[in-house]
Amino acid sequence: MIQKRHWPDVYDRRCISGENREFVKHFSIAALLSILAFFSLLLPDAVRAEETKELTSGKPLIGVNCDIYGDRPRLIGLSAPYIQALKNAGAIAVLLPPMPQADLSRVLNTLDGVMMIGGDDYPPSLYGQKVASKTEVMDEERWRFDILLAKTVVDNTRLPFLGICAGCQALNISLGGSLVQDIPTKFPDMKVAHASKDGWLKGFNRHEVRFAKLTKLKGIYGIDSLNVPTSHHQCVDKPGDELAIAATTDDGVVEAIELKGQRFVVGVQWHPERDFPANRHLFKNFVEAANKVAAGEKKAGKKNGGETASETASLQKRLLAE
Repeated sequence: MIQKRHWPDVYDRRCISGENREFVKHFSIAALLSILAFFSLLLPDAVRAEETKELTSGKPLIGVNCDIYGDRPRLIGLSAPYIQALKNAGAIAVLLPPMPQADLSRVLNTLDGVMMIGGDDYPPSLYGQKVASKTEVMDEERWRFDILLAKTVVDNTRLPFLGICAGCQALNISLGGSLVQDIPTKFPDMKVAHASKDGWLKGFNRHEVRFAKLTKLKGIYGIDSLNVPTSHHQCVDKPGDELAIAATTDDGVVEAIELKGQRFVVGVQWHPERDFPANRHLFKNFVEAANKVAAGEKKAGKKNGGETASETASLQKRLLAE
C-alpha cells in the first residue's frame, strides 16, 4: 500500500524587465519562438520524440505508472524512493497516469523504458480466479491501465521493463500467468515473513532471495543470494508465457521473473528502491538497456512469439467489459 500524502504545487514566477529600447528585441525573439513552436506541432511524432530526448542531456526517459486513491479529491502519485532510484541510476522519471490506448502508444514513442510500481491487488478475475478473503483489489482505473501498459510495452515495443512488487504481478498477468492470492493462506507453515505491517511507514521486513542459475538477475547481481526489503502477501504462481522464474525464497515463494532471451524485461517481488545501494546494479542495468533505446535501437515491432497491436487493442476492449 503506497503511503498517501498530498503534493502541493510549486510555481516559479519570474518577471523579466528592461529598458523600453529593448522591447522590440524581446518581442521579436518571443514571436520567433512562438512560430517555431507552432511549426514543431506539424512535425511527425518520431521527430518530436527525438527533439524531446535532446533536451534531456542524453539521459533516458523512464515512464512510471502511478497509484490512484481517494475521492474528494482523487489523488494520483507514487512514493518518492521510486523516482530517486531512477535519478540515482542516471535516468529521468516521467509519470504515466491512466490514459487511452492511442495516447499511450504516442507517449511510449517518446520513452526509453518503463517501470511499474507496487500497490494493492489486481482482480483475480484477470487470471481466472474468484476474489479470496485477503485480497484487496486496487482502484479500477489503475488496474485497467496497468495491465494495458504492461502488455503494450512487452508485446508492441522493444522498451526495457522493470516491474516492482505489484508491477511484477502485472507483468505476469499480462502474459497469461496467475498469482497466489495470499501467501500465508496457501503456505501456512512458511517461515519467511513476506508482508510488512505498516511497512510503508515503519520500515519493511527483510529476507533472503536466491537467484536461479543462468538468469539475467543472477548475472546482474553476480551473487547467489541477497537480503532484500519486502512487503507483499501475493506472488507469482504460474509464470506467464515466455517468463522464467529468476529468484525464490527458502520457502519456495517466487520472488522474481524475467522474459526469456536477451531483452531486459524483469519483475521483482521485493522493493529494490528501498535499498538502492544493494540494488544499484539492477537499476543501472535497467537504465543501460534504456540508454541503448535512446541511442537509436528500434522500438517498434513485437517480441518473438508476441502478439500484434490489434490483439493488444482487443485486450483493452476485454478489460472494458470486465
